[in-house]
Amino acid sequence: MILSLLFSSPVAFFILTGALLIALTIHEFSHAWMADRLGDPTPRYQDRVTLDPRAHLDPLGTAALLLIGFGWGKPVQFDPYNLKDPVKDSALIALAGPASNLLLALGVSILSGATNLLTLINPEIVFTVVFINVMLAIFNLVPVFPLDGSKIAMALLPKQLSYEYESFMQHYGTYVLLILLIPWSGGRSPISLLIMPIITSVVQTLSVFW
Repeated sequence: MILSLLFSSPVAFFILTGALLIALTIHEFSHAWMADRLGDPTPRYQDRVTLDPRAHLDPLGTAALLLIGFGWGKPVQFDPYNLKDPVKDSALIALAGPASNLLLALGVSILSGATNLLTLINPEIVFTVVFINVMLAIFNLVPVFPLDGSKIAMALLPKQLSYEYESFMQHYGTYVLLILLIPWSGGRSPISLLIMPIITSVVQTLSVFW
């Protein structure tokens, strides 16, 4: 757990916590920014179109982040009735979060290589920042409610199938996600077995810039 690092390795604790908070803040801000750009003023009225972490941190999600290394930010609320194309625009709002984390990971990787940043700081710091952002992006792309991937999936599916999928996910999505997060054989969860190869592949691809 991250909190234990506070006593064993304070520097690692602050680096890891900072990286996680930045990743979550960028993620939620991007949802809010995209909704605002697409015509829904709800996030702006709720002061979510900001890079101030305090606007995006969920108390329980932050506590979980420190205790178990897995947490979440405060979900960005938006009104689909304010959008020109509710299904398509909802998917774009959902996609903005994971996309922002992938772009941040790419930017850090390119900057590290272009400026010889690795000669100034520990390479593990760059790896940590990149890994956390890639992990957050790929995890949220899993098409299970309430993750971002569920809204993206609804926009990609045929209309009738999309309605059925939405109905199922609204009723059972949270339970499905919990089942996927529970460690099974070997101490690894199904969702970990699914996304870790993808995360590893993306991080390895970005490492060519370091």
